[in-house]
Amino acid sequence: MTVIKGFTQADFDSMKVPELEARMKEIQTRIQPKFQALGTALTAYLSVQLDTEMHLHIARHARRSVNPPDSTWLAIAPDKRGYKKHPHFQVGLYDDYLFVWLAFIYENEERKKIADCYLREKKAFEKLPKDFRISKDHTIKDTYPLHSEELPRALERFRDVKKGEFLMGKIFPAGSREITNGSVLEKEVETVFSALLDFYKQAVK
Repeated sequence: MTVIKGFTQADFDSMKVPELEARMKEIQTRIQPKFQALGTALTAYLSVQLDTEMHLHIARHARRSVNPPDSTWLAIAPDKRGYKKHPHFQVGLYDDYLFVWLAFIYENEERKKIADCYLREKKAFEKLPKDFRISKDHTIKDTYPLHSEELPRALERFRDVKKGEFLMGKIFPAGSREITNGSVLEKEVETVFSALLDFYKQAVK
């Protein structure tokens, strides 16, 4: 049985290492093995919850040639070949927080349908935890409270802007007790994903 390890300050510090080659080495040796173990467990969990075979993808950052990535992540989606066009689940790191998202990034071809559906689901969003947050761009660190005026703005931007994105879930600051222990982290992520399952199901209908 693979042991799931939590994320330490050293993992977050990896995302501050200058230069592409050095940071990628840190990501590949320190972070990706943790993603593999955690992601395997989460993929099994989501496959059961959704009654659909889900597949794990770990970001390789293969297109980068100069600038090191500001974040790195695992993604879980129903397509074995890729995740970017599909609604998918993410867990990843910036240099100061861990994120757990249901993600719709700009390659998604159903953005108008999904955004319009979500804009009609005010009551469903109201039931989500008070500490949930949203992001408008998976490449930018800024996040916003889900329970704020930013929610409809973010959904409208996702719908109307060609490169629009929408991500929702929870972030955990580096050093949070919930993420340093692997088994606790797994349960925390499952709890976030569980709250978002109905939104995922709506998006893939």
